[in-house]
Parts: sequence; structure tokens; C-alpha cells
Amino acid sequence: QVQLVESGGGLVQAGGSLRVSCAASGSIFSSAVMGWYRQPPGKLRELVATIFTSGSINYANYADSVKGRFTISRDNAKNTVYLQMNSLKPEDTAVYYCNARGRYSEYTYWGQGTQVTVSS
Repeated sequence: QVQLVESGGGLVQAGGSLRVSCAASGSIFSSAVMGWYRQPPGKLRELVATIFTSGSINYANYADSVKGRFTISRDNAKNTVYLQMNSLKPEDTAVYYCNARGRYSEYTYWGQGTQVTVSS
């Protein structure tokens, strides 16, 4: 059984920075596509960023709304994925969820979510 535990959410002023982390248990981490999703109040869950490792190279993908502001990274030795969020905007306010899925979507796991609130 895989467990994903997010941490690092909180309240920050617009223009500020925050880093959220996701620690994964289980043996799938190094081969999984790790991702961050978010669900703003009253809206559907949306993709923020994903990252996977092939060989020694990490490949990252971002939603247009966060490109240039957010950075996803992973530490396979620590089974942890990070999301560094800079230049935060009030519209970034959401519950942020960590996701782990197989390369061909043969499995998917979700964390419990962490609240990020950006005040104007």
C-alpha cells in the first residue's frame, strides 16, 4: 500500500513563496510519475505540475498558469517530491494534492491534501 503525506501548506501574502512537500511510502516512488494537483474553492481539481525520472533525467510539466512561478522537484533517495511556489497570487489559493501514478496509469494514489491560502 502506498501512502502520500503532504506538508508545508499555510497562509502567505500575495507575492510570497511557499514550498509543499510530499513524502511517499512504498517501493514505487522512483518509477512513478509524481504530480501536484490543486482544487480551488468551488472548482474542479486541476493539474499543477508533474515530474518523472527516466535514466538520470527528470522531466517536468507545468500548467500554463504556474509556469515560471512554480518548480516541481523530486528526491528519489528520500521518496519525496516538492513544489516550490514563488510569486504567489490569490488565485493560487486551493487545497494542493500529491499524486503518484504509473507511467501508463496502471495505478494512482492520492495524498490527503494541504491547504494553501494566498491573501491579497
